[in-house]
Amino acid sequence: MNELPEFYFRIRENGAAVFRVDTENRQRRIELDQIAVVNVKNGEIKPQGKHVLTDHEMAAIQDWLAKRIVLLAERDVDDILRTVDHLNLTTQWAQSKATSDQLEAVTDALLLAMHDLRSVLVRKKADRLLKDKPQS
Repeated sequence: MNELPEFYFRIRENGAAVFRVDTENRQRRIELDQIAVVNVKNGEIKPQGKHVLTDHEMAAIQDWLAKRIVLLAERDVDDILRTVDHLNLTTQWAQSKATSDQLEAVTDALLLAMHDLRSVLVRKKADRLLKDKPQS
């Protein structure tokens, strides 16, 4: 049987609750003792109750936090790439399958959302081009 990890991170909306995994008890049951709460958005790590985090615990939490931030950033990009796929499927649907009533139901919302997205993307692209342009 594989060894259980020393710490368990229960994912929450903005981070995680951190537990120490304990199997060294008389009943040989798995016990989870909460030792901290982590906020991914601001990097804050708060000990739970009167628990004082050891250097080892803090290092493990900081390592998890760094990996979690990278994972969430990768998921953001993946979600956007899935959106591109979905837009392509939506285009195909509109061209080949949608009825007039269906198109009437979605056209304005799609046009507004796509116009807003296009405006933001064009502005951001122009900002990057100006930033990268050598000053003369």
